Amino acid sequence: MSLSTDIRPFSVADFRARVARLSTHGDGEAGDHLIDPALDRLHDRHLRDAAVLVPVVAREPEATVLLTVRTEHLPSHAGQIAFPGGKIDDGDRSALHAALREAEEEIGLVRDVIEPIGQLEPYVSNSGFRIVPVLSVVAPDFTLTINEHEVADAFEVPLSFLMTTSNHRRSSKIHEGLYRMFYEMPYGDRYIWGVTAGILRRIYERLYGDEA
Repeated sequence: MSLSTDIRPFSVADFRARVARLSTHGDGEAGDHLIDPALDRLHDRHLRDAAVLVPVVAREPEATVLLTVRTEHLPSHAGQIAFPGGKIDDGDRSALHAALREAEEEIGLVRDVIEPIGQLEPYVSNSGFRIVPVLSVVAPDFTLTINEHEVADAFEVPLSFLMTTSNHRRSSKIHEGLYRMFYEMPYGDRYIWGVTAGILRRIYERLYGDEA
């Protein structure tokens, strides 16, 4: 993917250009089953529709990605790092609407500072969700109001770190009684893994992978 040399790598302008050049929405499939062969029948399960917001913050000179830490008492993915998002409710008009609603409910990220610029094909998770990643650019002057029932913390990671393949590690462990294989992207004391790392890896493959 050849971009103009006057656009800084990993800037928000570079990210916009890559999203604009996506060939199609729905190019193949993505999901935990492509990382972990033991999950090769995920597509046969009844899946619940969900959406997440991928908030790329327009920092200069390099963009960042805003992530959350789920609280420890939640019934699923407790304590894990995640994108803002959740189930698509009956009242949601679209995956985009659900992602924007959840971002505002979870961390107070209001729609006025969010510019949706694209979507990736759904990511199928081992937990039974078909997740639509909504790619967006977020104005850097946002403020957050964290819903402490759902979110313990929010933080930013440089886009350059997340989109560099040497930071993507395949790993495995026993999780909830099952042997799991997955991607992990440790960043300082933040442990990004599982579905979130899988979606980030898919973003890398779709936007940056041909430059590896």
